Order: sequence, then C-alpha cells, then structure tokens
Amino acid sequence: MERTLRGRFAPSPSGRMHLGNLFTALLAWLSVRAAGGTMVLRMEDLDPDRCREEYAQVLADDLRWLGLDWDEGYQKGGPHGPYRQSERTAYYASCFRRLEEQGLVYPCYCTRAERLAASAPHRGDGQAVYSGRCRTLSPAEREELARTRRPAWRVQVSEEPMSFIDGHLGPYSERLDTDCGDFIVRRSDGVYAYQLAVVADDGDMEITQVVRGADLLSSTPRQLWLYRLLGLPAPEFYHVPLLVAGDGRRLSKRDGDLDLGALRERYTPWELTGKLAAMAGLLDRPEPVSPAELAGEFDWRKVPNHDLDVCNFFHTI
Repeated sequence: MERTLRGRFAPSPSGRMHLGNLFTALLAWLSVRAAGGTMVLRMEDLDPDRCREEYAQVLADDLRWLGLDWDEGYQKGGPHGPYRQSERTAYYASCFRRLEEQGLVYPCYCTRAERLAASAPHRGDGQAVYSGRCRTLSPAEREELARTRRPAWRVQVSEEPMSFIDGHLGPYSERLDTDCGDFIVRRSDGVYAYQLAVVADDGDMEITQVVRGADLLSSTPRQLWLYRLLGLPAPEFYHVPLLVAGDGRRLSKRDGDLDLGALRERYTPWELTGKLAAMAGLLDRPEPVSPAELAGEFDWRKVPNHDLDVCNFFHTI
C-alpha cells in the first residue's frame, strides 16, 4: 500500500535564511503540493550555541511572506510533535538505547587532532574516515581515558554497500566502513548528533520525502544505516543543486550572502519566487509568479542537477 506523501522543510534557526535555503524550501514545498501531500515545518535547533528562538520566528515569517505554508509543525502543532529538536531529547535517548541494546555503539575518546591523524581521507569531499581505534579499547583503557575526557559515542558500521536511488540525481552508493567509518551519534557534550536526530525525527514524523541540498548527499548512506538499525521506514530522497557565487563559493548564512532581510527590501514575494523558479528550470525567464501557480506544473525533470551560479539571476554578489 502506497504511503501518503509527507514532506518537510527542516531549517536550522541559526540566522536569517539565505537564497540557497529559499531555493530548497521552494522545491520541497512544490514537490509536496504538486502531489497533494502534507507539508511539515521542523526546526533543527540541536546546537544550543547557535540556534535561537528569535531566528525561528523570523524564519517562519519569511516563509509565510514567500507564500510557503505548512500543514503541521512549528507554531502550528500536530500529531507528531514536538517539532523542535531541542524538545525531542528524550526521544533521541530512546533511539540511542536501541542502538546500545544491539551492541553497536561505543565511546570514543579521540580528540579532533587524534581523529585526523589516525584517519584516511574520504573518497570525494575531503572528509576523514574514522579508523575505529576506540572500538577495540579494553575496559581498563576506557576507564583510564574516562578520568580525563568525556567521550563521544559512535555507531559501528557495516562492510555492506549502502545504496539508494536519489529521486533527482539517480543512483548513489557508499561502503561506510571505507568511505566514512564509524560515525558519531552523540557528542561529548551530550548533544545528539545530526545523523541520529534527523533519522529519528523523519521516522517518527512519518516523513516519506526529503528534499535537501546536494551537500547532504553523502550523509544519506549513514542515515539509511540508522533507519535499518532502528527499524524505521526510509523516505525517498531528492538532493537539489547548490547555489554558488561567481567564484564558485557556496552561499552561507555566515557570509550573509543574499539573506532574506536584504531580499525582502528589493523584491516582492512573487518577483523573488520568479527568480528562484527560473533558476530551477521551472520558468523560461524570471517573471513574477506565486508558488501556488507553479505547483500545478512542477516536474523534477526540469530541475538542473548541477550547481547554479546566482550571478546569472542576481547581480549584487
């Protein structure tokens, strides 16, 4: 029996959304609305040092200004709440215990420098592959290290390839033991890691479609491994092009590239939507249009599968 489509937009409220965030939000919204599905807004505010409630409120206001509504989630509630990761720690703890019961998590006492020194480079993006050095520590060695360090916790991975077909980019596969290594599911400060939290949330909220930036493509095999271990159904994934500046640099909140505060001063909602739609291949040229008008004609086959230079549409970066 086919599940009803449930999509989500899950931003981190660590600053004003930039153009890349808006691009992803629009495509996620269009994919859900074109299929008559349910849209969920979740705040991924795991990092207490960077995420703030005032940012979350502004983010929600910016989405409404652009015409991107949601059916359940932040500020609306619903049957799968709470919809803020900072309020879901108890659920993450229960998922962590399920991994513990399978004997697949272990404490890691390595410092960042030690992890890098003992690691091999990742096959494609410069990330390090963890060597598994703490997996084989004896109880006495762990006890000695615990006197001076608080451990992070890693989940042991399989030698089996983790493969999936991305709804936009096509087939993708990794062998986690050689391409990634055992990865962290709880940080040394007790905060649950993104990989565990996002799988727990999407599984619990019955999300069936995840639309996000192509920079997260390599995270998907790790998440599929956790879906399997936790006995949760995995959603379909659609990874969308990244927006880059003229020098090839990816847009970032930290750089303040074309954030929505500046964009709202220069464009109407429909003008901005038209520019985003043209970048996505949904319009032949930028012209004012509402998201609702685009939904009826939305087709993933029109969306490019390569990085997009925003200078072709915005001339101030």
